Amino acid sequence: MQLDPADFRRACARYATGVAVISIFDQANRPIGMTANSFTSISLHPPLVSFAIDQRATVLPHFRVAKTFAINILAQDQIDLSVRFATLDHDERFDDVEWHIGETGSPIIEGALAWLECTRWKSLEAGDHTLFVVKVRQAGVAAEGKPLLYFASSYQKLE
Repeated sequence: MQLDPADFRRACARYATGVAVISIFDQANRPIGMTANSFTSISLHPPLVSFAIDQRATVLPHFRVAKTFAINILAQDQIDLSVRFATLDHDERFDDVEWHIGETGSPIIEGALAWLECTRWKSLEAGDHTLFVVKVRQAGVAAEGKPLLYFASSYQKLE
């Protein structure tokens, strides 16, 4: 039996996810990042989380060599940041965005609901994506509010 890719995509779109911006510094020490809804927690001991990047993404080569990562969990009023980090050229994504350097040396976006600072643990090729498993070194809650959600191929808000 052959799985129809369109059916697979529609079914997966029925799973609500949070939205995060994964950020790093590139080899030239410039902040770059990408929107991800593939973020998930894996383990408490050790504290591990994961995210996946499409093999065609222009940021992938930078992520493959990065040693530290920040996962910025977006609030529902940050749709503009999600769109920015998903659509603009990766060299322009941090333009006019307020951020600071976290304790592990990764870019933390101001106003995010929470952030996780991580170091590389493992990565592996998984179909048409690269799966990154990273170890959480620092975590914090930066703001109160509700999360930005993605469901049925569009942004959603909690009531």
